[in-house]
Amino acid sequence: MAEHRGRIRVGTAGWSYADWNGVFYPKPMLRGVDRLTYITRYFDVVEINSTFYAPADASKVEGWLAKTAHAPDFRFAVKLWQRFTHERDSAWTRADEHDVRVALEPLHAAGKLGAVLVQFPWSFKRTEENRTWLGDIVSAFGDFPLVVEIRHESWNVPHFYESLAERGVGFVNIDQPLFKKSIKPSAAVTSAVGYVRVHGRNYVDWFREDANVRERYDYLYSPEELAPWVGRIEEIAIRAEDVYVLTNNHNLGKAGINALQLKSMLAHEKVAAPPTLLQSYPEALSAYVKPE
Repeated sequence: MAEHRGRIRVGTAGWSYADWNGVFYPKPMLRGVDRLTYITRYFDVVEINSTFYAPADASKVEGWLAKTAHAPDFRFAVKLWQRFTHERDSAWTRADEHDVRVALEPLHAAGKLGAVLVQFPWSFKRTEENRTWLGDIVSAFGDFPLVVEIRHESWNVPHFYESLAERGVGFVNIDQPLFKKSIKPSAAVTSAVGYVRVHGRNYVDWFREDANVRERYDYLYSPEELAPWVGRIEEIAIRAEDVYVLTNNHNLGKAGINALQLKSMLAHEKVAAPPTLLQSYPEALSAYVKPE
């Protein structure tokens, strides 16, 4: 019997970055082509990061669906609003839940919602209070395909993974700069959804308080650094139905480079790439992509 292998989708965390213009996207942009529509030519998933900062309204969701209607296999991973993961001084409200569902429900109904990313900071440690907080989030949004990203090593205990599996919640395997008590790379699967996020390994700026977002995620993986992740992703795909691999090292389009490399390495063939990105990084991409 052939070994089971879930569907693997590879893409980037976010797609609307000003510093991608002329690096990932043509400049000027192709007439009549939206950036989200453009990215569906090369990837079959993207992570929506804007929903971390504020819930999306119905018109924005309608736009996302319209711009990807031509790609039925394309999926969105939606990052949960920071009100639920980072602003924990007071309990959220029913109104907060409703505001988030405005985006999640139509995406889910359209079959385009691959996962809801519940991403906590390193400071979210495994305490009784935080376990309860996470449990309340799962109760509030458990009708969606949830995946949980934690960054502190205190969560790396069997009971945590068992509790996720019992509630059908996925675990996010991450690559990040490893400092004291940082969770390490893994290939854990706790639901039908497997998930991988690679953040880069910028040790200089990762925990630097005055570092901006571009500085913190300014890193380009080498093929040798990605190779172990190819093995982990293939291992995850044996146990999950759908696997999402997102590159978050977004500065100057580097997430696109590493996403294309991973896509090629997993498929064992060259893949299509944005011409502008290939022109910007020929040495990194030439072995992995086919010119258009």
